[in-house]
Amino acid sequence: MTIAAAAAAAAIVLLPARRSTILNSTRRRLNVTSCNYSSSSASRKQLILYSKPGCCLCDGLKEKLHSAFSLSDSFSLHDVDLQIRDISSNPEWEKAYQYEIPVLTRLRSDGTEEVIPRFSPRAGVDHIQSKLAAVLSRDN
Repeated sequence: MTIAAAAAAAAIVLLPARRSTILNSTRRRLNVTSCNYSSSSASRKQLILYSKPGCCLCDGLKEKLHSAFSLSDSFSLHDVDLQIRDISSNPEWEKAYQYEIPVLTRLRSDGTEEVIPRFSPRAGVDHIQSKLAAVLSRDN
């Protein structure tokens, strides 16, 4: 096993607070694109964050989302899969989102994506938690 593969395996089993730091530092090199904030696979909600390396707004939102999930008292935020998609790795995503990132979407049960209205870069974690809980509580 290479050192990079060992680091990727270690990043998956770390606690959420450390996992984000390691994932952020190794994401570009290892192409890690998903963070699981859930312990059960039964009724997971799925969010997708379209971003790209070097985007300070994307990095800020990633940190706030991580804090919102980690510090949440709401069950709905503990039961979430967050997938981070690098738009520079897919021409369709880049064409669709190149001027809009970061873009956060909710994956509906029918497989379609619903764009979540953009959070202000100045929005606090509490605001993001409440908005996400409201979005995730909706049916389709």
